[in-house]
Amino acid sequence: MSGETTTTVIGNLTSDPELRFTPGGSAVANFTIASTPRSFDAQAKEWRDGDTLFLRSTVWREAAEHAAASLTKGSRVVASGRLKPRTYETKTGETRTVIEFEVDEIGLSLRYTAAQAVGSPAKQPAGEQPPARQDAPAQDETPAVDEAPRIGWRDRLKAQQEQEAAAAETGTEGYADNDPWFGKNAPRNGYVQ
Repeated sequence: MSGETTTTVIGNLTSDPELRFTPGGSAVANFTIASTPRSFDAQAKEWRDGDTLFLRSTVWREAAEHAAASLTKGSRVVASGRLKPRTYETKTGETRTVIEFEVDEIGLSLRYTAAQAVGSPAKQPAGEQPPARQDAPAQDETPAVDEAPRIGWRDRLKAQQEQEAAAAETGTEGYADNDPWFGKNAPRNGYVQ
């Protein structure tokens, strides 16, 4: 619907998506996204977890089938959609309302891990061939193996947390050092010279 407010949620799936089909044949996948905010306590010099939000989510049609095929319990996802209230009646006759997340778009978060898209390329007009990739090896070549040591996501996460902790201590949290408004050389009165 036009004019609705969309929300983006980043979190981890608490279980594999549950794929079902309506009597009309439409696919629907249900899953829960758990999102826990973290903040750095500068006095204690440690990270603190906030309250976890468990958001029951639904995605429809082709996106539902793709989510069920691609996502698993623990997957870190970025989902965009709308919050919707749903009212129901309990067995004891009480009326209750819950807030659910109707997902329009969902995908893996690439912040702590890498992923590779699998699927068919965009369709080309009849008679045209897709452009050849310049970086792709020739059909008879074996791609070279990257022998550089890989840094694991835990190492990257630890380094990021150390950077954020240092930034929190100096008051430049989340900003580049050369940011004219909030960087380390920014004037404290809020005015840029």
